[in-house]
Amino acid sequence: MNRFDRITAILIQLQAKRSVKGQDLAERFDVSLRTVYRDLRTLEEAGVPLCGEPGVGYSLAEGYRLPPVMFTREEATALSTAEKLVSQLTDAHTAQLSHAAMDKLRAVLRRPDRDYLEALSPRITVLQPRAARTPILPPTTNTHQLLLTSIAQQLVVRLDYRAGYNGVATQRDVEPIGLYFGQYWHVVAFCRLRQEFRNFRLDRIAALHLCDEHFAPRPDTLQSYWQEQAQRRQAQAMVVRFAPEAMGYVQENKHYFYWTHEQLQADGWREMTFLVECLDNLARWLLVFTTHVTIVSPPELKQRMRELAEEAHQHFCA
Repeated sequence: MNRFDRITAILIQLQAKRSVKGQDLAERFDVSLRTVYRDLRTLEEAGVPLCGEPGVGYSLAEGYRLPPVMFTREEATALSTAEKLVSQLTDAHTAQLSHAAMDKLRAVLRRPDRDYLEALSPRITVLQPRAARTPILPPTTNTHQLLLTSIAQQLVVRLDYRAGYNGVATQRDVEPIGLYFGQYWHVVAFCRLRQEFRNFRLDRIAALHLCDEHFAPRPDTLQSYWQEQAQRRQAQAMVVRFAPEAMGYVQENKHYFYWTHEQLQADGWREMTFLVECLDNLARWLLVFTTHVTIVSPPELKQRMRELAEEAHQHFCA
């Protein structure tokens, strides 16, 4: 990245965030802290009103606004792809908001870039997830937006929830901390009825209401929730490596097998740790990946996979 592009990118960061630390900018753009300070002085000399506070970072003076930032063709294409993902994987209200945002983006693009995006858009298709042949959520709901509002503003949510095992609706007051998508959309929230964190599938929410009550901010995150769930069970750590070709399906399903953390290896494979009680369940899932998976530990997992593979061979090749 040349200096002009870097200074422009720093300006965008200042516009997008309340404050930005010099060290964070240095790491983001892979330059020295001294270089960042020099770029910030250049912005000041150009008339950009910067405010610096020790221990907090740099920010733009209150009330200062920049003109609209032009998107590159590649950035616009990425956002167009995201629009298609939103339309398939969220509710109708969120999809409508995404379409409106993209219309505003297209309005500021140069004509050649608009023509490029218009020609490319029909060639980008997002299919429904394999697990859902019908819409994931009823088309009239705005569940995603209400839950995101709850998380951002710490508002209690009242749910009429139908659990999967019996389908009977119960009313819960919950304090959401995050949303995630696997085969279905889920919200993780502290359930006041059960007095613990619970995982709720969005397609099982019969009704949702934002309450006026605010709940106290929590340090909990989706990652800490998953790790706590794994640690609460007396489970054995199992370490597995996956090839890059397998990562799409792995990322979609890893939480069902109590994934705790992962690390990218130098060869491009990704090493993951699972805390599981039932070795057999994990072994049967891992067989799906054939040569795209390697067992690091324990030896019992590798032995069980060998036994399952031999059983399959005898069944189909006898």
